[in-house]
Amino acid sequence: MRVMCRGIYGAALLFAAGGAAAQSSVTLYGVADTFVQYLDNGGNHSFSLRSGGSTGSQFGFKGVEDLGGGLKTVFDLETGYTINNGAYFADSTAMFYRQAWVGLKDDTYGSLTLGRQYQPSFWAVYFTDPFRGNEVMSLLAAADLAGATDRSTLATQYVSGRTSNAIVYQSPDLRGVHLYAMYALAATVTQPLAIRSGNMLDLAANYSGYGFYAGVGYQFQHGGQESAPLVPGTLSTFNLQSMEHFTGALAYRIGIVNLQFNYSYNRPKDVPSGSLVTVTPTARIPASMLVHAYSILGVGATIQASAEDVIEISGIERDVRDEHDNSLGIEIGIDHSLSKRTSLYGRAGYIKNNGSAAMSWPGVTGVPAGSKQVLAVVGMTQRF
Repeated sequence: MRVMCRGIYGAALLFAAGGAAAQSSVTLYGVADTFVQYLDNGGNHSFSLRSGGSTGSQFGFKGVEDLGGGLKTVFDLETGYTINNGAYFADSTAMFYRQAWVGLKDDTYGSLTLGRQYQPSFWAVYFTDPFRGNEVMSLLAAADLAGATDRSTLATQYVSGRTSNAIVYQSPDLRGVHLYAMYALAATVTQPLAIRSGNMLDLAANYSGYGFYAGVGYQFQHGGQESAPLVPGTLSTFNLQSMEHFTGALAYRIGIVNLQFNYSYNRPKDVPSGSLVTVTPTARIPASMLVHAYSILGVGATIQASAEDVIEISGIERDVRDEHDNSLGIEIGIDHSLSKRTSLYGRAGYIKNNGSAAMSWPGVTGVPAGSKQVLAVVGMTQRF
């Protein structure tokens, strides 16, 4: 731990020294977020202390160097952690799991950045989720991640929000319009599951003005490979199918209420024919059982009840095509600001799975197919 602390302090001093020499600016920023959770998971009741219920606990370094003539060098290195136990968030092998990129930004022509980055389709839908795509407590994130746990879509791929080995272009503000384009090379991760993803193309655009927001996105993922247990105790390796993801999002503000809507349709490009997946040493199933198109529909509202209080309401449906397999969810939240940096929050939610669906809030494991979840949390966020 002492070595890690010295490394972080050393990195901060190095960035600061480099910034002073090049007349650039470097900012250390972060979030500390923790909450107490009650969960009824298919009849199993538990209490736990967790991290990142409102905003993911994180810290990072971001910087900019002015090169003159409206051109700048920019970078962002951002990691996630769990404040309840001090561990890395999601992937202990990745120092900067959330973001790690560098590039050039021009006031007239936009930016070109390279590294691990947010996908354009994420920016298309982000502003229409009342819980801002939170990786722990957002129903939209839960519906997306169900692609990795729902047996009917286990061999498909989902819009993960971030991608490694990515080259991203973002336009400047064009009278409220922003354009995004990304191409990412193949990447491999080992946690939480061993997954090799293929190359990816992602295009998106959004518009914001006069209280109105609209976003559209298209993502194409080449095939990959995954190793996951289809039954407890046995690891199966199978191909992930090439996928197309179509996303649309709308929001409109009426006084203190921001009404929000988003929809995505996700379809495999090449459904396997005749290939088998090993479930146990003596049992195999057709790969087509793990590949189905699916859609995610989200509606919600964000209400600025007072200068200090915000109320969030979200509803979602995840529907697997050609299967009796769907999930419904509803979530209500409230955030109360104690200051510009510190806030208290509460969340309450319900998820009902039908058929073989096994959607859950991210981080909750052992969800029986067709079960329900009831959740309530209270937490605190501090930004620095």
